[in-house]
Amino acid sequence: MLRITLRDGEKAIVNGAVIRAVGRTQIAVENQVSILRGREVMRPEEATTPARQLYFAAMLAYIDPANRDGHHDIVVGLVGALVVALEVPEAKSACIRFASEIAQGEYYKALATAREVIAFEDALAAPQAA
Repeated sequence: MLRITLRDGEKAIVNGAVIRAVGRTQIAVENQVSILRGREVMRPEEATTPARQLYFAAMLAYIDPANRDGHHDIVVGLVGALVVALEVPEAKSACIRFASEIAQGEYYKALATAREVIAFEDALAAPQAA
């Protein structure tokens, strides 16, 4: 059983349905579901870099199983490009771990790994200190 707590007004996606807490709400999930809390949800306009686009496509594959094949195609292209673009060995390792998690159907876990890839991408884009 999974227990989550939502603050008043916080949104979550449960099997593709958007829910919003009215008052502080605790939910007990007693079976297998796809669930994302509000802070884990990325809006399309936030997918502004390849790593963020990777997260967004993986998120859609997780919450939109009816169109999962199309989302997978996008994920495969993006992860391949990121492995080439991110030169840091740890970043490449995170990309490979992400791909493995997606291949095994571990979407929620893959989203956490995609956040690592975003951090690597952000670090590369940051101006280098002199």
